[in-house]
Amino acid sequence: MKRISQLLIALTLAAFAAAQTRPASPAQLEKDIPDLMKKGEIPGLSIAVIRRGKTEWVHTFGIKSTKTSQPVTDTTLFQAASLTKPVFAYGVLKLVDQGKLDLDTPLTKYVTTPVVENDPRLEKITARLVLSHRSGLPNWRPGDKLLIYFAPGERFSYSGEGMVYLQQAVEKITGQSLNDYMTKTVFKPLGMTSSSLVWKSEFESRMASGHDDGDPHDPWKPDKAISASSLMTNATDYAKFVEAILNGKGLTAATLREMEKQQVAVDEDCTVCTDHPVKNLSKNVGWGLGWGVEQGPNGEAIWHWGDNGDFKAFVFADLKSKSGMVVFTNSTSGHSITKILVEEIMGQPQPVFAWTRFEPYDSPGILFAHEARDKGVSTALADFAADLKNGKVSEGAVNGEGYSLLRRKQYDDAIVVFQKNVELHPHSANTYDSLAEAYMDAGKKDLAIKNYEKSLQLNPENHNATAMLEKLHKE
Repeated sequence: MKRISQLLIALTLAAFAAAQTRPASPAQLEKDIPDLMKKGEIPGLSIAVIRRGKTEWVHTFGIKSTKTSQPVTDTTLFQAASLTKPVFAYGVLKLVDQGKLDLDTPLTKYVTTPVVENDPRLEKITARLVLSHRSGLPNWRPGDKLLIYFAPGERFSYSGEGMVYLQQAVEKITGQSLNDYMTKTVFKPLGMTSSSLVWKSEFESRMASGHDDGDPHDPWKPDKAISASSLMTNATDYAKFVEAILNGKGLTAATLREMEKQQVAVDEDCTVCTDHPVKNLSKNVGWGLGWGVEQGPNGEAIWHWGDNGDFKAFVFADLKSKSGMVVFTNSTSGHSITKILVEEIMGQPQPVFAWTRFEPYDSPGILFAHEARDKGVSTALADFAADLKNGKVSEGAVNGEGYSLLRRKQYDDAIVVFQKNVELHPHSANTYDSLAEAYMDAGKKDLAIKNYEKSLQLNPENHNATAMLEKLHKE
């Protein structure tokens, strides 16, 4: 009898475990997503789910703007932000298949005007290194001058500047603007009829507004393509691109494999790693060519996040099952539900989120930011004093709230928040750097200089501090 009971318990637990890992159905998602959006304070969302290499379900939720309350529809467009990069990489690799670009040839062969002056390391930067974020270039240059910060190929450090440099090579090779090339070579062949890297007049009525703490912003209208960030699209279109990747459409098998396989492991402790060598290499998260790559519970998977501030996006695809998803949101807090969505759709936890460290909607860091907005900075600092001290409200979360205040031009409150971060993390160069930026924006030059100097003292490789000090001393 005892054995039968134990067997029944074991079978029950096994059934429960299976249920826990079963991917959510469209009906379940339609029920869950509005609740998640409410908790995450996300006005609008566009999402697609791919199963067995084919788009199974596309849905839109919420509103385009809190100003108009117009609903998000199938034709609504979102900023894809850095989800631009995998699509750009696909366009680059088509040139590789055509024999017009070599992954391991220095880009100086294609771009003859130097983008970095008097640095022989420029000759080492190739398309492969750019697409796997090993170029040595910063994410974005802190001043007017572009510099190489470490030997190309040495390590991973996420770089938008590298993508822009590679864009110059693509435009030189093709003799076309990037948007014209991508439209002809990628968007049209894949049926991505609503996608563009530059603004079109027809987007005026279709574009969602980004939101920062619920406040809608006027749309960004890029007149020139930016290979790192300017794609405007929606879940319907982007899912067609994911289908192409999962089904091997448009690239040779060998080139597609180069795109999807890990070229480099990431540092577990940083994304932009220009100011220090690798400390802890991840065992299951790395980068391919244009994609993040993880060794997940089902084998290899590819992914990418997008973050243009008031637009957040995420794409994930499991290579073995040919299943995945893409989601676009029009809010600074969009990533507060990303982990939940991906794991509900895929049916399993994914290692990538230990690296991205997205703050969930109910985390102390998000709750601190909400209280700072709703009740004021002083109240939030008092109410969350214990969580700030023990690190439950992280250095990054405090910094994020400081920058949210800066964007709203609440300089005095931003300074108070950054000062608190310095107090909590006195050995962090980044806290002093952020406080210096707030002082600079508030017109307090002397205090800005003092804090940039302190940041540089703590981290002599802080190139942003060096550039800002140079700028401040010239004024």
